[in-house]
Amino acid sequence: MTINRIGLKLGAAVLALMIVILVSSGLAVDRLFTNFYDAQMKDNTQEIAAHFVTMAASNDSSSQSMIRAFAKFSSVKVFWLTHEGKILTLSGEKKQNLSFIRARDTHRLHSGHSVAFQKQDSQGNRFYVVGKPVRMGRTTGSALYIVSSMKKIDNSLQRLRNLLMLSGLGAFLLALGMILIMSKLLSRRLLQMQQMTNTMAKGNWEARLQVGSQDEIGMLGHSINDLAASLQRYRDTRRAFFSNISHELRTPVTYLQGYAKVLKDGLVDSDKEKEQYLSIIYQESVRLEHLINDLFDLSKMEEGQIKLNMEWMDLKVTIKTAVQKVKLKAENKRLSIQIDIHDPIPLLRGDQKRMEQVLLNLLENAIRYTEKGSVLVRLTATKEATILSVSDTGIGIPEKELPYIFERFYRVEKSRAREYGGTGLGLSLVKKYVEMQGGTVRVASQMGVGTTFILIFTHEKKQRRGGIS
Repeated sequence: MTINRIGLKLGAAVLALMIVILVSSGLAVDRLFTNFYDAQMKDNTQEIAAHFVTMAASNDSSSQSMIRAFAKFSSVKVFWLTHEGKILTLSGEKKQNLSFIRARDTHRLHSGHSVAFQKQDSQGNRFYVVGKPVRMGRTTGSALYIVSSMKKIDNSLQRLRNLLMLSGLGAFLLALGMILIMSKLLSRRLLQMQQMTNTMAKGNWEARLQVGSQDEIGMLGHSINDLAASLQRYRDTRRAFFSNISHELRTPVTYLQGYAKVLKDGLVDSDKEKEQYLSIIYQESVRLEHLINDLFDLSKMEEGQIKLNMEWMDLKVTIKTAVQKVKLKAENKRLSIQIDIHDPIPLLRGDQKRMEQVLLNLLENAIRYTEKGSVLVRLTATKEATILSVSDTGIGIPEKELPYIFERFYRVEKSRAREYGGTGLGLSLVKKYVEMQGGTVRVASQMGVGTTFILIFTHEKKQRRGGIS
């Protein structure tokens, strides 16, 4: 049985927090009531002591009997300290514990000062003692000690503490149950995600999570599903890529071997036929060279070894050079290539060679997927950016395919891939090179109407404006 470690950690953390809160709250409530009861006891004892002192100061013959009656009613003990230092008990009890009377307190009382303190006997019972001088006119003749037992308060506090402990225990058990349920519910989705990633690690990228919430965990689940879909698409396109590469390599190699063997064995009837075979060999070798270059660029891209030679360049010159190189291909398909440049065009900082490669890829794609019509290269500039677009009147790209066309190995129209050729690397390289030069790539397409690729390069602050003269 697998241990739910996430649930255990989450539950332990919440439980520890709950214990801290319960203990802190219990101690705070206990301290609050203890201070309240102690303050109330002190105020009541001080008030009773003040009344008893008033009675004693009246020098009435009945004052002692009145003090005894009030002391019994108030549940306090009263002791009279005479000016000679003798102690008289006014509480009606013969034996009294007088250990609370201290010499320094007696001296203070005879000096006219009051004393107040707590005392605890050998059995652990607490008492609150108040001593007040009894003034006879302007002199202090004697003093009164009032001793109030705190047993009732301590009993009340103990009952309160028992109640707090029971309440805390109940709250702890309730919280424990809730924590176990919540941690299991919260961690269940995380465990599902962990199982999902293990499944993905084994190569099963068709599995998907059932996401039922829109919180952060739900967003994580959607991200894992998106990752699985991307990996699945990457695997499928990679398989298609290897299949296509095998075909693309096999075709030129077969032509090269076949026609080279024909020439080697002297099976050529005329110079015209020989020239035709040599032309085929040359075309297939160029095709093979392009394929190898794409693979080489992909390898360097994977290893992060692509370095650009950044310099100020004129895009008008780059466009004209690229168009000149693909002009023959366009003429062979009876397509026209038009150039539309809106001057002035600022100089752009980039890699001349890579930018030409980007344009060649876009132009060759436009020619490959266009059967009739034209290809338009437009170059414009605003205050913020230089915009280069390549438009064709070809077959177009399905809308559902547009988000993936810049992925490596991805090819649109897979069923017609061999008819149109290509390896699925061109647009991936285009996007990479444009972004490395600080630009962005956008695409707009409509089936049966055509496709437009738009390259946007934001102007640098110190960029020079105007073309090269």
